[in-house]
Amino acid sequence: MLPIRDENPTVRTPYVTLALIALNILIFFAWQPRSFISGIGSIDEASEQEVFLYQHALVPCEAVEGHPVSVPELRTNDCDAPDTPTPGALDPDKPVRLAAIVSMFLHAGLLHLGGNMLFLWIFGNNVEDRLGSLWFVAFYLLGGIAATVGHILTDPGSLTPVIGASGAVAAVMGAYLVWYPRAKVTTLFFFFLITWFKVPAWIVLGVWFGLQFLTNPDSGVAWVAHVAGFAFGALVALPLRGRGPGGTVPPAARDPWAPYRFPR
Repeated sequence: MLPIRDENPTVRTPYVTLALIALNILIFFAWQPRSFISGIGSIDEASEQEVFLYQHALVPCEAVEGHPVSVPELRTNDCDAPDTPTPGALDPDKPVRLAAIVSMFLHAGLLHLGGNMLFLWIFGNNVEDRLGSLWFVAFYLLGGIAATVGHILTDPGSLTPVIGASGAVAAVMGAYLVWYPRAKVTTLFFFFLITWFKVPAWIVLGVWFGLQFLTNPDSGVAWVAHVAGFAFGALVALPLRGRGPGGTVPPAARDPWAPYRFPR
């Protein structure tokens, strides 16, 4: 199933959500090599993508060790770097931990980009409306970092670059589930025919979350990052359930138990 829009109007224009979508699209088309758009058609294009990712994307081994991996380490797939910048690294001056932020704006292809931006638009505008624009920026970035940390903890010696906004978007989805579980989401269902239904957000997001645990371990999808990001977003949202847009408390939510009650 694929959500395409929700019925959950906002109070104000989601400028940050729109800016994040625009920035992700701009980076994909203007900065990443063209082969990410057209697909790998040759050994040279595959090598171009690999070099780009090791120069800019987060690599768990690098984040743990604190410096770029070397070409010999990549060839042996062995994360055993010394405590100083490794000779032969593709980019010896790479800020390996800052790469966690950069990776949130890189995507492996058009489907990867399009899926993440669709989910960000559907669920991000309401979360931004609830938090306010500045807090939403912090929430989005911290959600992406939390997702990355979750992924690193499961495989700290991995030499595979991690890219995509999925972890940060998952944090947005986790917050949306806590705040708007009964909002109607128009969702495409793929059976023998393609049809759509309006279903509560808790079903759409609950199914998505559950499917993460069924991900093929050989698929290359960093599903643990999705789970970690989603959990981060939900945990941040829980104590703020009684607050309205921008952190204000609506009159109906001044009951001290309101943040802990299921929304009507």
